[in-house]
Amino acid sequence: MQARVIGMILIASTVVMVILAYALISVLTQRLVGQKEDVARQELDRARVAVEQQINATGTANSVQVRINSARAALGQMSAQPVDTQAVYEPVIVVDNEDGSVTTSPEGYHVPENLRALVDQGQLAQQYTSVDQADGQSYNALVVGTPTESDIPGTQVYLVLSMESEESTMALMRGLLSAAGVVVVVLLVGIAWLATQQAIAPIRSASRIAQRLAAGHLRERMVVDTDDEMGRLASSFNDMADTLSKQITQLEEYGDLQRQFTSDVSHELRTPLTTVRMAADMIAADADSLEPHTRRAAELMTRELDRFEELLADLLEISRHDAGVADLSSTSLDVRSCVHAASSQVVHLADELDVEVRINMPEEPVTIEGDSRRIERVLRNLLANAIDHSEGNPVTVDMVATDEAVGIAVTDHGVGLKKGQEELVFNRFWRADASRKRHSGGTGLGLAIAREDVALHGGTLDAIGYLGVGSRFRLILPRVPNTRIEKEPIALEVPHAVEESEESGAAQANQAESHRPHSVGEETSAPGATPSSASYEQGASAIHGDGIVWPSEREKRLVSGVEPSPRSKFVKPETPGAQSYSSQVAVDKKSPEAGSHGDEAGREAQQ
Repeated sequence: MQARVIGMILIASTVVMVILAYALISVLTQRLVGQKEDVARQELDRARVAVEQQINATGTANSVQVRINSARAALGQMSAQPVDTQAVYEPVIVVDNEDGSVTTSPEGYHVPENLRALVDQGQLAQQYTSVDQADGQSYNALVVGTPTESDIPGTQVYLVLSMESEESTMALMRGLLSAAGVVVVVLLVGIAWLATQQAIAPIRSASRIAQRLAAGHLRERMVVDTDDEMGRLASSFNDMADTLSKQITQLEEYGDLQRQFTSDVSHELRTPLTTVRMAADMIAADADSLEPHTRRAAELMTRELDRFEELLADLLEISRHDAGVADLSSTSLDVRSCVHAASSQVVHLADELDVEVRINMPEEPVTIEGDSRRIERVLRNLLANAIDHSEGNPVTVDMVATDEAVGIAVTDHGVGLKKGQEELVFNRFWRADASRKRHSGGTGLGLAIAREDVALHGGTLDAIGYLGVGSRFRLILPRVPNTRIEKEPIALEVPHAVEESEESGAAQANQAESHRPHSVGEETSAPGATPSSASYEQGASAIHGDGIVWPSEREKRLVSGVEPSPRSKFVKPETPGAQSYSSQVAVDKKSPEAGSHGDEAGREAQQ
């Protein structure tokens, strides 16, 4: 700010000084030139009279050259006499002869033709011109001329007045004005710097203290040493800092209390929960001897106790992350084994929902330094979440490894996400659709814990989705925890979806959406009618409103009438290094009518 103000003052003062100097020099030049012209006219009038007298006094027997030389000599004697208006000049006498020749004194002197033409017309004329000297140099001069009334017809008198003195005076004035202008500008800039320094110093202090406050130094305050506007600004700033400091302290204390409360409640509930669990197990052991409605109540109690235990475990894990005491048991591991372990824990969920899980991994080991328990939990959450929201369509797991990181993407072709929900899915207890039935159970903390686990490794977990098309969760882990990743090993966008989006317009999207086949269990056509593969090619894909196409392989199988076996099985894929796991069961009989797109599922207690 100070530099900007000083720069503006510098530019403004320079412009003002240039304008003033130009105006002053113009006035001085006009005054000097006007004075020179007045003196030249007075001297020219005296010289004309002297030439006329001298020529008339000279005998006619002499030649014209002799007579005008005599007159020029008389002008030289006259210029030696002291006169107030006398100026230094060089006289020139020109005679136009009848034969067209010109006689000049001094001989050979050249007078500008346009000036002679004006004098020939009987006018008193003047002209600024450059005069050449005998030594080859030249100087600027004012030449004035007038006709005479002597007995030599065509006689003209010219006075050549040098402008060197005036030019020297103007050069001196320009130098003085330039020096004065520089001095004035420097003084103005110095004064402006001092003034702005006094005005901006408190603002700079406020800026530094604000940065310190933003960095967490809540005790920083401004010094109040004046009662002017800056002093009042400092006082107001300090009051604001005090208020913010108190509020931040209160929020920190409240957050600590909240985290402590969550941790304490979670621990305190474990003892009564253990007692209730023992009682529930005893009742379940004698379930065959109970009445049907009592047996059903026992089953519901056991299931809800499982969810309660999961919730307590998640709350304890969240409280450890909030308190910053979550530790990372880092060992060398093969990420592929974590994927296999996580997929084996969600087999029952895939069976229940008739979802095919396709796993594509490198054939060689993918070794990193990490916590296998946390990585398996992250992958289990992602797989359970994708299966639960896939609407019966396939779920794809892709793994790509580089020298510095490993990327895993879990893609489903189900309900998808609305715009702006990509970060909300990682919030605690957040639900995309509260009315939607959740098949995998869960507590609503799964994805929140997953992101915290990934952050412990120094990796990233993000999501993208399109409503009615599907969603994709991407996990990136460094080979060594908390090392910088220069290049992402796997893209978040689905490649074929991006390619199709470039080719699909809004009209095509609407048309394809109107032909989109329904999910499993929905009526796709009239009884007895079988959709053809051609109709699928025209529109059997889930298309987002923005024109992003996310093909559904399961829809292709449904339209073509080809259904895989209802039993779980591993299928050897055609692509080397890829593994496909498929499992299909028609009905979910165990899941409660609760949960969200963000719950953790597939826990060991449910297996």
